[in-house]
Amino acid sequence: MIRTYLTIIICFVASLSLQAQYAYFGSRGTISFDKIIYTKALMRQMSNDMGSKMMDRGLNFMEHIDKMPDSRTEKLNLYFDENATVLMPEETTTTEKQAREIKMGAPSITASGRAGRNQGVPRSVGKSNQRSTLRGGASKNGKVLYQDLKTGKAEIQLDIDEKYLLSETLDSITWRFTEEFRNIAGINCRRVNGASKDSLYLIAYYAEEIPVSAGPALSHGLPGMILGLVIPEMHIQYWATNIAYTNNLVPTDWRDKKSKQMQLEEFTALFGRYMPRNRQNESAKKRILEQLVY
Repeated sequence: MIRTYLTIIICFVASLSLQAQYAYFGSRGTISFDKIIYTKALMRQMSNDMGSKMMDRGLNFMEHIDKMPDSRTEKLNLYFDENATVLMPEETTTTEKQAREIKMGAPSITASGRAGRNQGVPRSVGKSNQRSTLRGGASKNGKVLYQDLKTGKAEIQLDIDEKYLLSETLDSITWRFTEEFRNIAGINCRRVNGASKDSLYLIAYYAEEIPVSAGPALSHGLPGMILGLVIPEMHIQYWATNIAYTNNLVPTDWRDKKSKQMQLEEFTALFGRYMPRNRQNESAKKRILEQLVY
């Protein structure tokens, strides 16, 4: 009898230990994301929105749209801990980058346009081989998004004619919960429908198993990590493909010391006139923020 009680106690203590370990590691790690941009649908929308103006200037993309790929995929890594996240491009070799550009057959395009509420159907996702760990190397060639979950501040590093580091406050998102669930990267996620304060429609799938209120593209505000994010109006989707738990804090070496630091308002004043204006009655800040974040 004593031996039985000892066995039960040992099993109970071991169970508590495993749960504590899981909770700790579940709050830190790296998530690999596929960002899917539905290029053909995006170009059709741009063509419809700007049709008359492009025709006046002798620009007609419609004859080339059918030759374009339906979509292109970017590989991203999201580093997270209890207090912050960093989203940056996955590091690739020059050969891989050139091969990808040839396969795409079209330049990178991001523009917001009015579209229907179709969600699109994500490709099958699941656990894959862990991608190479990145500690800031890709930030030299790609956009980096940082969010401080404690202070509600965000930073965006990008390269236009030179490097810029933009500071902004995280916008609030209104979420409405549903009873729909989907398995993403091996984790059961709950769907929520959201809207930014500027009425941009969002669809998100979050996992309570990862108790960090964050996600790709500066998404946040849910009781768990967002592993799937759909922005129908912009023809963009994010889907987690792999999750690796660690005990590492979010890297801090991604910032380029040569970056020109400014507030988003300052950046808007400098570059607002160059940004696409597909929607009516929008502020320049909103247009630029959507282009930079999503």
